[in-house]
Amino acid sequence: MKSTPFEIGNFYHVYNRGNNKDQIFIEEDNYLYFLRLMKKYLLPIADIYSFCLIQNHFHLIIKIKDEEQLPDRIIAGNTKLHQPFSNMFNAYTKAINKKYKRRGSLFQEHLKRKLIKNEEYLQNLIVYVNTNPSKHNIENFSVYDFSSYKALISRKPTLLNRSDVIELFNDVDNFKYACHHKKINLELIRELLLE
Repeated sequence: MKSTPFEIGNFYHVYNRGNNKDQIFIEEDNYLYFLRLMKKYLLPIADIYSFCLIQNHFHLIIKIKDEEQLPDRIIAGNTKLHQPFSNMFNAYTKAINKKYKRRGSLFQEHLKRKLIKNEEYLQNLIVYVNTNPSKHNIENFSVYDFSSYKALISRKPTLLNRSDVIELFNDVDNFKYACHHKKINLELIRELLLE
């Protein structure tokens, strides 16, 4: 099945898991390296609204930037919008394969993406992604280091689009409440649940 191309100005849920449900993050350095790659490859073309990295899968909520914010090579058509994603996941796979003396595909099939069409869907997805560590009984989401939750409720500088996320929930207290009380409509996002 061919994926729908990324389009300028749209929100997407980007996700995938390890091949055969294997781990894609084996130790802490792997998570940190993945985050560095996100900064290098994705921030030039997208705003990051939320993310969660779990041992065998990841979730990203992004908005592809508007045309005037994109690098010239994208606007000129020399590079397609999917290329930074491809470069990022290829770089990550090569690094993991080299470090752990493995071969072949790290990720299951191709990168999965789902266009986010409305605000209610986006809000539900943000809560789902930020509370994902608790869903998998890994750790309480509010203290988990490899998701966007702590950065979203903090006042420290972040590369996330914190202000827009918090505005979707009116303020930080409502965002915390939505996450802590799992105020989420799973029916709205059920087709995205890959776990």
